[in-house]
Amino acid sequence: MSQPRHAAARGLLLFALLLLALSLPAYAQGGEDLDALKQRASALMKETKYTEALPLLEKIAAAEPDDAQTQFYLGFALIAQANNTKEPAARKALRVRARAAFVKAKALGVKEPVIDALIQSMAPDGSDGAKFSENPEADRLMGEAEGFFSQGKFDEALKNYQQALRLDPKLYMAALFSGDVYKQRGDFQQAEVWYQKAIEIDPYRETAYRYSATPLMQQRKFDQARDRYVEAYITEPYNKFSVSGLTQWAQATQTRLAHPAIDIPTDIKFDEKGNAQINLDAGALLGGKDDGSFAWLSYGTTRTDWHKEKFAKTFPQEKVYRHSLAEEADALRSVLALASDKKVAKTLSPSLARLKKLDEEGLLEAYILLAHADQGIAEDHPAYLRQNRDKLRRYVVQYVLTGGGK
Repeated sequence: MSQPRHAAARGLLLFALLLLALSLPAYAQGGEDLDALKQRASALMKETKYTEALPLLEKIAAAEPDDAQTQFYLGFALIAQANNTKEPAARKALRVRARAAFVKAKALGVKEPVIDALIQSMAPDGSDGAKFSENPEADRLMGEAEGFFSQGKFDEALKNYQQALRLDPKLYMAALFSGDVYKQRGDFQQAEVWYQKAIEIDPYRETAYRYSATPLMQQRKFDQARDRYVEAYITEPYNKFSVSGLTQWAQATQTRLAHPAIDIPTDIKFDEKGNAQINLDAGALLGGKDDGSFAWLSYGTTRTDWHKEKFAKTFPQEKVYRHSLAEEADALRSVLALASDKKVAKTLSPSLARLKKLDEEGLLEAYILLAHADQGIAEDHPAYLRQNRDKLRRYVVQYVLTGGGK
């Protein structure tokens, strides 16, 4: 789901403020004058007076050009300044500088989970990206509100966000950013109301789930925050923002995240006749293993059928073959069916045993979508989410949050 690039990065700014508060002692180092600049810049960032913080951060960056944390915060302040700049060329130039600051911060060692998502959220040429709304007045109000927000003018920002929402009742960002205003004021109850309003407008976007976790993290309500991050992740699992949110929660709670350890022969190629070619252990092919490993031959056979005929029959509206969720699930189940034949295999390999358990629990498709998806399979996620959100959630809770399952 597209959103204005600068809006995506601005949302992560709120997350960065939490990091800033946690890392202030390490940041406030240097000479006496520099130390005072850092303390003042930190205070302004906490007050969301990002444009006021910008000249201080630029001075700090000039004095310490290789300080990773300074570059990290400088990037956010430059985004804020861009949001308050009307002249298009100047606005683009500021965003180019902001992206460069994030790239430099990463090169200097910033390891926050959001750094890659930040860089990817910003166009290299500094362009604005998508509009907030097709309603011109609502779009104008949103842009103006962003400028107010980055100056810490919350009353003016909130007024604009809610006026924009009245003009465009489906304006997701207006509800979302209203929640941000209340969060910055410390009114977490009202923030939750507006985040839920955004979710109601579009439950198939990850952003409001993720944003609503931030106040919970600040209150150390980690279990509730986990649930929001899980919802964000299963809603848009291929989005680096949702992944970074769940990763940040895991770091804060010292939780190991992992998918089940399952080896699937993904190195598969189709020859000119459409036959699947896979590389298998010679021992499995010659019957040297009695754990069902030979059954992976069925994986290739089933995928060959899909490539040649079954895809066209199953998806007649699609003119070009792609690797689909239905194909992958069918191929894996064919392997399990053959490997589970007690006449030919006495036991199951660890990978096959885990696959069998997932299938018996009704979570095989969820596993494929979240742990084993390629570009083709990913196209099936939106439809699956609408019908099976509970299964995606159950898979993450039972397996990903427990380090791969017990």
